[in-house]
Amino acid sequence: MPFASILSTVGDTKKALADVCREAEVHGSVDLALLFYSHHHAGEVEYLARQTQERIRPRCLLGCPGETVVSNDREIETGPALALWLARFNQPVELTPFQLAVEETSDGYSLLGWPDNLHGADPKQSAILLLADPFTFPVDQFLHQVNKECLGLRVMGGMASGGRQPGENTLLLGQEPIQEGAVGVLVQGPINIRSVASQGCRPIGRHMVITKVQENIILELGGKPPLTQLQELWQQLSPRDRELVRRGLHVGRVISEYQGEFHRGDFLIRNVMELDQQSGALAVTERVRVGQTVQFHVRDAVTADEDLHELLQFDQRAHDRKATGALLFSCNGRGTRLFEQPDHDARAVRAETGGIPLAGFFAQGELGPVGGQNFIHGFTASVVLFEE
Repeated sequence: MPFASILSTVGDTKKALADVCREAEVHGSVDLALLFYSHHHAGEVEYLARQTQERIRPRCLLGCPGETVVSNDREIETGPALALWLARFNQPVELTPFQLAVEETSDGYSLLGWPDNLHGADPKQSAILLLADPFTFPVDQFLHQVNKECLGLRVMGGMASGGRQPGENTLLLGQEPIQEGAVGVLVQGPINIRSVASQGCRPIGRHMVITKVQENIILELGGKPPLTQLQELWQQLSPRDRELVRRGLHVGRVISEYQGEFHRGDFLIRNVMELDQQSGALAVTERVRVGQTVQFHVRDAVTADEDLHELLQFDQRAHDRKATGALLFSCNGRGTRLFEQPDHDARAVRAETGGIPLAGFFAQGELGPVGGQNFIHGFTASVVLFEE
């Protein structure tokens, strides 16, 4: 198999790593390896990096901690976990590992460490896998720069989790433990990498155009205050949807306006921060502008389950070749915090893709493209699929 995912739930770091490396060696040469570890192994990160690189000898090794570690159909939310994901490409694939760090320059703060060959990369045959520290890496600035300067290049991955302050989310790049910033790899070559970003929401009502705004505060939707529009929609909602609105309302912004209809996958979901009862204005977690199309959304376990399965099924129908390996970056608000049954997202991906090798972690922000642009998400399952 060109891909493999190996898990150890042993608490002793050296034994856990020995177990996964022993099994990994059976698979032969490795091009790309990703190592995800729970906080139980945080004290032995240097050992993890050095020994994994020496024993497996991948062309590129990346890693990070996860509040929950994923391997195949398991999501280890409590207890120690160490997951090693392996990829061997049967075609000439170029892997360019890199580390991004924030440094102060004469022009302000800049991101240093970009791959030299980034701007020559063909977006149709290239992608970036990125693991970043949520405390020290300006992910919005990074994504904005990629979207602007490398149009169509996809960025997928997640913000490391488990640590509660800077310095507690140690990243791995080869044998080097990295305390801040981000690590990644630019993948280029004749290998098709697909992405699915399941934001777990369902639209309600109709889409509307923003007609008055102030930064992230929507003052008017379709010429009326958002609260007025929501009150009119309320009369049409089922009892279940009314309860979901009470629990938490979301707004989906259409990514590409040049469509006759809008469906799942066409919206970037953002949380509602505040709904002012006097003015009727609505504040969201992103700057918006006049002329953008938005629609109210709701989210619950049933909707999130339905959304993930439907998007995976749509992806399968849209491509002739099957996926043979996958990575999963889910929000740490999912898992048993959202679903009644454990291992939900991992099992959903495996069920829809035929049980292919899968690994990943629960992140403090998930990276994935929507509508041709890269974003950081919340409450999302970002899936990376590698074709055979």
